Amino acid sequence: MEIFGSTFDDSVFSESRDRASVSVSSYSPKLCESEWFCQSEALDTDDSLEKQKVYKFRGDLAVRRGDYQKALDAYSSCLQWIADNNLTIRRDVLEGMARCCTRLGQRERALHLTELLSKEASNTCHLTSLLLLKVSIFQHFGAVESSVCVLQQLCSLLPFNPWHWLSLGQTCEQLLGRSPGAAEEQEAGQVEEEEEEEEEFSQDRIWLKACACFIRTRLLLRILQQQQSSFVLRRSESALQLMEEALRRLQPGEPRLQALTEVMSEDLVPEKMREDYQDGESLSSVSLQSFRERWWDKVLLRGRGASQGTGTDTET
Repeated sequence: MEIFGSTFDDSVFSESRDRASVSVSSYSPKLCESEWFCQSEALDTDDSLEKQKVYKFRGDLAVRRGDYQKALDAYSSCLQWIADNNLTIRRDVLEGMARCCTRLGQRERALHLTELLSKEASNTCHLTSLLLLKVSIFQHFGAVESSVCVLQQLCSLLPFNPWHWLSLGQTCEQLLGRSPGAAEEQEAGQVEEEEEEEEEFSQDRIWLKACACFIRTRLLLRILQQQQSSFVLRRSESALQLMEEALRRLQPGEPRLQALTEVMSEDLVPEKMREDYQDGESLSSVSLQSFRERWWDKVLLRGRGASQGTGTDTET
């Protein structure tokens, strides 16, 4: 009995001259002038794909030049010519439209476009791009509390990415000294339980969350430093200096610093941090509740237990 795959076709070993020759037709590449898509005759075609390209290129060029209204118009026209199965280009155009709306001060329309994107998010990369887009929109309009909520989802999605934790810590620090909701109007649905919103964004809790995020960032960067070099290593070293300065400003005190370090390092084990496990959580599990259950509830519990440390005490 022959083992599957153990025999070969003799033609594989035949001389090249014995094989049938395949004629290749001549190929003439298409030559395009610079910014050819800006010409009016570029749209003189019945090919929907060609029209899609023209409008997409016009939008990209307008964004590069800072003409966001012109870019928005071009992207809107492009959207009409995108095939239903071309989800990649559709997502790219919708994101471009959302960023243009943000620059033009059209907050509601920008957030509406993110909702359209969320319905088509089918993997970790899609959701990561969507959450980063929402963060940029909220930060542009000064909606710091909403930015915190979205960054918490990012940290739940990619728990071993130090830069998301750094962004969350820095955003929390921006809220210190402000009353909850003082500089923004909360979007419906951004905070899961509105009755707990004031407590969630109290100064004590925000201070404690900032400390925990900076500690988590420092832990992750120290681990990653072991396999870094060149400019990547220098970037991590600069970020670590920022962490030390931030913690000196916040003054968590040694007992609380140790307690928070224990909480934020519990899942930092080689088995969980392998690249195979860093593809993010399932889309359905990425929520504010996920962040609370994995870290925040423990941070509150340990923070209260270490309340004898220096710095601002957590609420009781």
